[in-house]
Amino acid sequence: MTSYMGKFLIIDLSRQEASAAVLNPGIQKLLIGGKGVGAKILYDLVPEGCDPLGDENVLVFMTGPLTGTQAPAMRGCVIAKSPLTGTFADSYYGGHFSPEIKYAGYDGIVIRGRASSPVYVWIDDDKVEFRSASHLWGKDTFATNWLIKNELVDKSIKVACIGPGGENLVRFALVSCEYNRQAGRGGMGAVMGSKNLKAIAVRGNHIVRVKDSDTFRKAVHKAYSEMNENTTGAFTLEGTAGSIPFANEIGLLPSRNYYDGTFDKAESIGPEAQRKKLWYRDLACAGCPIRCSKMGKIRSGKFAGTISDAVEYELLGLLGSNLEISDIRAITHLASRCDALGLDGMSAGGVIGFAMEAFEKGLIRPSDADGKELRFGSVEAADYLIDAIAFRKGELGRTLGEGVRQAAGKFGGEAEGFAVHIKGLEYPAWGPRGVPGMALALATADRGGCHQRGFPILAEIEGEWNGKTIEQLGLKHKGEMVAHMQNYLAALDTLVKCDFAQYGIQEDTYREMLAAATGTEFSFEELLALGDRIWNMVKCFNVREGFERKDDTLPRRFMEEPLPSGPCKGHRITGEDLKTLLDDYYRARGWDSDGKPLPETLERLDLVEERVLFKE
Repeated sequence: MTSYMGKFLIIDLSRQEASAAVLNPGIQKLLIGGKGVGAKILYDLVPEGCDPLGDENVLVFMTGPLTGTQAPAMRGCVIAKSPLTGTFADSYYGGHFSPEIKYAGYDGIVIRGRASSPVYVWIDDDKVEFRSASHLWGKDTFATNWLIKNELVDKSIKVACIGPGGENLVRFALVSCEYNRQAGRGGMGAVMGSKNLKAIAVRGNHIVRVKDSDTFRKAVHKAYSEMNENTTGAFTLEGTAGSIPFANEIGLLPSRNYYDGTFDKAESIGPEAQRKKLWYRDLACAGCPIRCSKMGKIRSGKFAGTISDAVEYELLGLLGSNLEISDIRAITHLASRCDALGLDGMSAGGVIGFAMEAFEKGLIRPSDADGKELRFGSVEAADYLIDAIAFRKGELGRTLGEGVRQAAGKFGGEAEGFAVHIKGLEYPAWGPRGVPGMALALATADRGGCHQRGFPILAEIEGEWNGKTIEQLGLKHKGEMVAHMQNYLAALDTLVKCDFAQYGIQEDTYREMLAAATGTEFSFEELLALGDRIWNMVKCFNVREGFERKDDTLPRRFMEEPLPSGPCKGHRITGEDLKTLLDDYYRARGWDSDGKPLPETLERLDLVEERVLFKE
């Protein structure tokens, strides 16, 4: 008896068939769950060079060994080859959808092929039905969720669905995994849309058991105590919006398409503004004591009546300060529109910022935008662009729906100089020019410009990591530090952990919960080795798809344009800085000078032997 359910659901949309499969125990022991097993599934089942929007791409909904238990690890991930970047992509979400997969009896769902017409899949424990979604095609994510629950006559059913953005193959379309919980990054919604899959509805009645219930309860109690001591208060009070003053003070908050790192109206978009104008009460994901979510409503002004979750830090930065929009009600409206239409709000904010700068520079004219003036600070312009992108309206909407990288290539000329992305993934709301370690973490992130693979900013600001002195603007120790952080977080993404709980829960507590739930015991060194193995597994996928050292780079804006203001004014990440950082990082990883894992590294991590994925 363990917290694993012991089988995967394999869905073939082309044939409209479903079957159960048992994961090879050797793979489970080696890669545990979540990101690790998902990476192995993708590597084995997705042909080299396949079109991410073609029938051969695979879409995987993964849980972790702690999902569906009392542990604060209720999140799930959606994995596929990204249509935005061409890399491996894993996109995480909270809420209740992932536990419901476990309650239905599965450790994951693997989706292959393409339906001939729009469908949604209805999973009721062992019973799987393919239902027409023609009446849902064109509906937004909120309406789709509501309509499916009414059609199945059960409001407790959990639904993951796409909106018009996914249907129209916008390359940064999201999957809405219940209201206000999105698998946003990397275009997983476009993969669903390419498969004519509008939604997945799940209802389960199984119990998730653990190996040693008494020890597990004690470990969970310890985890909650650590969260209450170190994490819960700040996130409960402010959510991630509390990062706005911090980022602005140290010069990392994006402004005017990342031209600057400070925003003079930051106070108007932070937690106090939301608490005053929006929030009513706290909300939590399944079984989580943090309650970082908020239920709110716009109570006045043009967008009055909009019901919303808290607007988290990334969207405040990318749909707010980055666009020079300071009205928290307008930002809330824009974030809600992205959720409803099925667009990743982070990428949308990056694309809109790019379009506004292109307008300023004369690369986009009013005639290209139905007469609209696409100027920074214009809520009307941002609203227009969200709609144009989601529905692929006109040449501009079609172009921007491809993402910043491809849009810049089409505009040509100076556009590439202010196209802010890494490997095609639009940048998060943490400008890196004053934190070289963060610049390295972003440049080497496996799915492109992502801050969740390693976040060395705190160590750089505090000046210490692992007993070593860290200079904020220096380069020493940062390759080793970033590799270590990436390994640890990759291991936790395999559990699949809550992003915010990790700031409170200690590593030995995670290991205790895993051992009590599954019987699998890890030392701290073995936990890091697990993360190292997974990171290299994903790297092998990306290398196979053609990625090399030249792709581990930064936007020209951060390398050629010094910060114009803030405490790190005048600083940038030079080409020589990046070379030094990458050389140190590759050595720490056991990779060659082009960023490819050495044979001895793969052998050390037990990634040489071929293993059958699923048992008959």
